[in-house]
Amino acid sequence: MLDIIPGLVTVLTDPVLIFTVFMGALVGMVVGAIPGLTASAAIAMLVPLTFYLDPLVALAFLYVIGKSGRYGGSISAILFNTPGTAASAATQIDGYPLARKGMATKAMRVATLASIFGDFIGEIILICGVGFIAAIALKLGPPELFSIYLAAFVVIGSVIGKSIIKGLASAALGVLIRMIGIDPISSQERFTFGFFQLSNGISLVALMIGIFVLGEVFCQLEQTHSKTEMVEEVNDEESKARNRLSFKEFKPCIPHIIRSAFIGTGIGMLPGLGSTVAAFVAYGEGKRRAKNPEKWGKGALEGLAAPESANNAVSGPSMAPLLTLGIPGSTIGAILVGVFMIHGIQIGPTLFITSRELVYSLFACGLLGIVAYGLIGYYGAATLGRFIVKIPTDIMYPIIFLTSFIAAYTSRGNLFDVVVMVVAGFIGWLMRKLDFNPAAFIISFVLAGGAEETFRQALLLSDHGLLIFIQRPVSLAFLILGASSIFFRVRKARQRM
Repeated sequence: MLDIIPGLVTVLTDPVLIFTVFMGALVGMVVGAIPGLTASAAIAMLVPLTFYLDPLVALAFLYVIGKSGRYGGSISAILFNTPGTAASAATQIDGYPLARKGMATKAMRVATLASIFGDFIGEIILICGVGFIAAIALKLGPPELFSIYLAAFVVIGSVIGKSIIKGLASAALGVLIRMIGIDPISSQERFTFGFFQLSNGISLVALMIGIFVLGEVFCQLEQTHSKTEMVEEVNDEESKARNRLSFKEFKPCIPHIIRSAFIGTGIGMLPGLGSTVAAFVAYGEGKRRAKNPEKWGKGALEGLAAPESANNAVSGPSMAPLLTLGIPGSTIGAILVGVFMIHGIQIGPTLFITSRELVYSLFACGLLGIVAYGLIGYYGAATLGRFIVKIPTDIMYPIIFLTSFIAAYTSRGNLFDVVVMVVAGFIGWLMRKLDFNPAAFIISFVLAGGAEETFRQALLLSDHGLLIFIQRPVSLAFLILGASSIFFRVRKARQRM
């Protein structure tokens, strides 16, 4: 915990880092507030920019975009009745009715405060606990690590999305695509089909831009876009009085914010579940415990605060499995893996030995980022919303499309990566159309390299082949965890039939 103090000193005495954090907060809010453009997509497009930045500056910029992007989705959910992110769909339930009553500013201020408190609690728990997790991870061998990877594959594939089969198929496809290139042990080409361009494997940056950015753009372009209507507030004394948030009004929200923050923190530590699950679980639990549950869904401030707190509380804890085990708990985490790799930083438990100062400085940037998007959002969310609604989609999407091509090419200076991006864009579009899961695909693609390495290392250590994975208690426990997640998901699906 005390390691955060030198990290804060590093950040607060560096004007470049402070500027980067505030820029990340602003960019994330804008991106999160634009329906159809997620923080994951924005981060994927901006990854090539980080090639030329200091590692801490690059990571801080993208990390804060992820944080503020989760909050930014509440702006469009409240003002336009269109969730900017999937997680903000829960915010929309009570946020838009408040806006219809002329209390949009009050609703956004509650959402901002809930997001700040939730995110802050999640970040503090991450700072306090990540060192202990890393110390335990250092004691794990290849069999245990492979079992953790395998359990992550299964949990991510079976939990994310509506269909277990399609989720697992998405994860399997990610593993298969990751196998393209040179075998790390035998140095033989595999799945290249005679194309020398595939010898170096598939570019993570090009793949992510295609899946998350082009895939989403294709989905948006095929829809018939009607003009987004925004709830306008009359700027008179009566409106100002109606939108003034008093402590008496906010006080009933505090228990929901605290409870939801811990719900989000717990869910954030589990790979694959993410902020959407956390937001709806927190909303359901909050409504169950509410003194007046009949008011929820009609413009209850508590119903707005609960999902926003849980949504942002996921941000910090989702970094714990990434930094300690190399297992991204979200799509944003999967993208950050690429940034660590670009700068030659090996993630995993040894990260806290080789780059401890970098890690805690990144956490300090996260804390400053919470303050940054809190200040911008509390005083400027409505203005930002009015600006976004005026951007024509026939201008915005071509710009995004062009930026994607530039980002894919500049990642390695290779035209073949542009081809990969376009193909991945169509794959991402088809996956969305057919209800497969792009997030499970990308996370599995990132995990597959480490899983293969630990699997082969475990077999080299074993005198009994595959039995080594069930002979070691920790390894067996994670295998059982993976099997249990499928069992309970299948059982729940059958109960609904």
